[in-house]
Amino acid sequence: MSIFFSNPPWWEGKESRPGWKKLFKRKRWRRGVRAGSRWPLTMVNKSRPDKRHPKDYTPYPYFLGYATTYAQEKIGKNNVFFRDSIGISESYKSYFNYLDKIKNKIEYLLIETATPSWKHDYSLIQEIKSKYPHLKIIVAGPISSEPEKFKNCKEIYAALKGEYEKNTIKVLNGQKGILEHDLLTLEEMNNSPFPYFDELNYDNYFDGNPATMGAFFPQAHIWSSRGCPFKCIFCVWPASMTGNDPEGTKSRTVRQYSKSYMRNFIGQLLEKFKFKTIYFDDDTFNIGNKHTTDMCEIMSEFKIPWYAMCRADTIRKDTWKIMSESGCKGVKIGVESGSQYVVDKIVNKHLDLNYTKEIVQYIQSLGMTVHGTFTYGLPGETKENMLETKKYISDVGFTTIQESGTAEIEGAPLHTLNKKNLQVYPEAKIGKGYHRHTDGNKKWMDMVDSLQNK
Repeated sequence: MSIFFSNPPWWEGKESRPGWKKLFKRKRWRRGVRAGSRWPLTMVNKSRPDKRHPKDYTPYPYFLGYATTYAQEKIGKNNVFFRDSIGISESYKSYFNYLDKIKNKIEYLLIETATPSWKHDYSLIQEIKSKYPHLKIIVAGPISSEPEKFKNCKEIYAALKGEYEKNTIKVLNGQKGILEHDLLTLEEMNNSPFPYFDELNYDNYFDGNPATMGAFFPQAHIWSSRGCPFKCIFCVWPASMTGNDPEGTKSRTVRQYSKSYMRNFIGQLLEKFKFKTIYFDDDTFNIGNKHTTDMCEIMSEFKIPWYAMCRADTIRKDTWKIMSESGCKGVKIGVESGSQYVVDKIVNKHLDLNYTKEIVQYIQSLGMTVHGTFTYGLPGETKENMLETKKYISDVGFTTIQESGTAEIEGAPLHTLNKKNLQVYPEAKIGKGYHRHTDGNKKWMDMVDSLQNK
């Protein structure tokens, strides 16, 4: 048995925007980012097919990377292939040239996909199957939460719900069809091999935020945990990948890697690949003081600048100082809205915005940067709520911010809301003013344009 873990190309042609500065008026390629992104999306970047710009946003494909080495351990390295075509900015021609080279070596091909890329990906799957009819196509990722989308897609051999290390092996051992969630236990997780990195792809991953991280290259994007206990309405991975909670009513777990696992993993990365910085892209890195200070202890040993995706209220105030002293230079903090009403009643984040403001300013006083992330266009959100967000951003003084349209992806409560009311999100209402979109970047551009035209 043999398998190809593939993150295939995703290009949507060239475009330009009337409002762009003169330097950017020429048309650029719109490229997609799929595996590795919580919300797959497309962006107009400097990269083009077969010519990658080193500082275009490109996340590491975490689930693919872990599943690859897990399979290697079970069936042998020579039977497992990995290619991140997004990471290397590969053209379709180059992708199929590679498939031609390995077609006689592989039996299965796995693609991680979701609604934003599904139309594109299914068309590609059909082309792959027509060229290589012997291949058994496996789909994984959030798309598996909505099997009716592909129930008539005869090209698909199996669909894997949730993180897919164990389910992949089940398929290789003969199972097919839709496989339900089967997550690694904490013990299995900490005894599993490190995710896949090699000379072909290790330096292809980049994120410019939090501020100052963009100055370090190459970057290692890693996890120190899986899952998040919070139930934000739009959040995809805790609902569909590291859990099964499309309505936001079930218990969500967090599995944190052990200190010894992380010490060995980071040590190997830095010794073998000479990364200049570490970015912890957990759903929420700082869940609890113990795990956070354990990671700080490790990072103090390696003496390398590092960054993390955090929440404002899950550690003691003095733990932020420990993070700074251990080399943390900046964090991302998901705030979502500057309206407490929206945060509590629509998003269900239960984050005190006044406390968040205090913590952001305290973190900055330690010399760390804070990248605040916000989303607009939530169901039930008003224009006045959005203006509250704008004012909050101005009042707090984040180092940098990210504003995006709220993406609706299967597996998350936001998507379920289109089918039924959810009591956990009492003021989340699908009204005529709500704009459904699966691509947060495109939705934000539509919203900006409509606001400018008013």
